[in-house]
Amino acid sequence: MTAVLLAEDDEAIAAPLSRALGREGYDVTVEQTGPDALERALGGSFDLLILDLGLPGMDGLEVCRQVRANRSDLAVLMLTARTDEVDFVVGLDAGADDYVGKPFRLAELMARVRALLRRRGGSEDSVVEVGDIRLEPAARRVLVDGSEIALANKEYELLRVLLEHAGQVVSREQILREVWGDVELRGSKTLDMHMSWLRRKIGDEGPVAERRIATVRGVGFRFNAD
Repeated sequence: MTAVLLAEDDEAIAAPLSRALGREGYDVTVEQTGPDALERALGGSFDLLILDLGLPGMDGLEVCRQVRANRSDLAVLMLTARTDEVDFVVGLDAGADDYVGKPFRLAELMARVRALLRRRGGSEDSVVEVGDIRLEPAARRVLVDGSEIALANKEYELLRVLLEHAGQVVSREQILREVWGDVELRGSKTLDMHMSWLRRKIGDEGPVAERRIATVRGVGFRFNAD
């Protein structure tokens, strides 16, 4: 059973959200403080952390940073009443995979949860290898020229989509749908930020003409197979 850790101190939000997750078949654990959430996240075998930004004892950003430093495999969905673009960027920079502003529609949040977890069923176990990059889904591992690199969840999924369509242009809408489960993010900088981080981690920041990941202006991106 998929295990979800819900870190939320507002009972009016935690209770109905916990019930909704339970109805979806998830095994839900609720924590109300930052330190308790961090201890649970690092010590348990959770698949997803739903993390409120304004937790007592330790804010969600710091919890997220420490979780990401120690558990790159744990998906993190951040909840916050702050909806400014700056806060959105800060949340992603801390390592969150997705970001939902309060108040939120329960149906939307559940869709985001499903999007984050939809590839954890074990069906995608075929190794993908393009040039000097090798992606091993079963181990959720990426190697560049034989050396393993650490990618956050969204960076990993972004690379997977590009590699699976190597040599082809993948539209921004398709990437947002497959990686984030939400094409409505097309007006934000989310995809571009993650693409920049991915390029840096795979060593793809040289001259534009020599990059593995090519930007096709106005359309999307292409992973050059040659």
